[in-house]
Amino acid sequence: MVNTLALVLVLAAQGVKESEEDYYPLIRIPIPKDIMLEVGGIELMPDGKLAVSTRRGEIWMIEKAFENPPANVKFTRFAAGLHEVLGLAYRDGWLYAQQRGELTKLKDVDGDGRADVFKTVCDLWAISGDYHEYAFSTKFDKEGNIWIVLCLTGSFTSDVPFRGWCVRVTPEGKLIPTCSGIRSPGGMGMNAEGDVFYCDNQGVWNGTSALKHLVPGSFQGHPDTYKWYSLAPNMGPKPEAPKSGSRFHIEAARIPQYVPPPVLLPHGIVGNSASGISCDTTDGKFGPFQKQLFVSDQSFSVVNRCFLEKINGRFQGAVFQFRSGFGSGNVPSLMTSDGSLWVGGTNRGWGSRGGAPGAIERLVWSGKTPFEVLEMRAKPDGFELVFTKPADKAAASNPASYAIRTFTYIFQAAYGSPEVDATTPKITSIQVSDDGLRARLTLDEMKIGNIHELKMAGVRSTEGKALLHSTGWYTLWNLPKE
Repeated sequence: MVNTLALVLVLAAQGVKESEEDYYPLIRIPIPKDIMLEVGGIELMPDGKLAVSTRRGEIWMIEKAFENPPANVKFTRFAAGLHEVLGLAYRDGWLYAQQRGELTKLKDVDGDGRADVFKTVCDLWAISGDYHEYAFSTKFDKEGNIWIVLCLTGSFTSDVPFRGWCVRVTPEGKLIPTCSGIRSPGGMGMNAEGDVFYCDNQGVWNGTSALKHLVPGSFQGHPDTYKWYSLAPNMGPKPEAPKSGSRFHIEAARIPQYVPPPVLLPHGIVGNSASGISCDTTDGKFGPFQKQLFVSDQSFSVVNRCFLEKINGRFQGAVFQFRSGFGSGNVPSLMTSDGSLWVGGTNRGWGSRGGAPGAIERLVWSGKTPFEVLEMRAKPDGFELVFTKPADKAAASNPASYAIRTFTYIFQAAYGSPEVDATTPKITSIQVSDDGLRARLTLDEMKIGNIHELKMAGVRSTEGKALLHSTGWYTLWNLPKE
């Protein structure tokens, strides 16, 4: 008879990975067969119901969604006849819905569970009728504004005012032009401090999908949006046009308004179509990743994790794979205070690894801490890794435990880009802290403008476990002084 304990110890010594499900189980909400729930927005209501909007123009209220297992959920249609709702936010008795052509607020006045008052908050941008002119929005910021990103016409050109722009809508319904240069957004979100980010997708002037920071007055990369600066005097002068065939960091040095993406998301590796963004502000209820961003991908049906740091006034950081196996193509997400990450999906005919036409799913923490790279911080001559649990010092200090390469993408008017400018730095030294929680890697070269792909297949915890996700991709724009 095989000694089970001995076998477990041998497998642990070999660094056998545990599954994502062990640490972050996925709870699927059953959807009634007569409801097509292709999810575009999610919001938690004051009464504990989950509001879910669909690309087909409906808003549903889900009762008892937090039960586990969710055996008693009830769906009630709150509103219908809207136009592709890709954002929900609640405030002062009103549910705000981001339609393609306007921001609308809804209220159930007579208490029958259905909206009977619909009011336009703002509709001061144009739509041409093209199917690709999506509009995504955030929750309310600290000033009570809602931020909206408006997709280009056909994802290539800006044919009507403010397509390819980020705008803010004030509590009074005023529109504030905020950023130009947006291509094809897939979702929005804020970090713990209230900075606003969105995900843009691979295409023209976007060599790969990216997590981008919406700095008021900034240019995000696509110059066809310049034609509306005459309608936005608050934005200042039109930026100089980027040079096709250049690199992101070169154009950022040349064009003051251009803000390069804090994280380039390697195409075909971590995803193909980045979407919703949520921040963990649950003070440990979702595990060890407090204040980090969780970025969904529609095509791969996954959620990735982004660690950000600010160097020389700009965000940059690393992306790690986090959780796969969702039922449909992930678009919006919502982190709730109990430590649940709600993810909504639609394949919309584009297809996705999750084969269902739509889904609403809840990701929770099991209470067990996975062995992961918690932080990957840039240093003047390398990186500092912070682990969630102590690493075995012998394994973590062995250069053979790591492999590193760098690459980037072309900043160009053509669609997408191959990987270019590849380098293979050498790890010249490794220092592991006495407690095993940090490893300082020194490299012979740090490549500004490149993604640094660090594979850590040989790193083990003191329990003999491999990293649950053993690769990080750090986008390097600036080097710290120390």
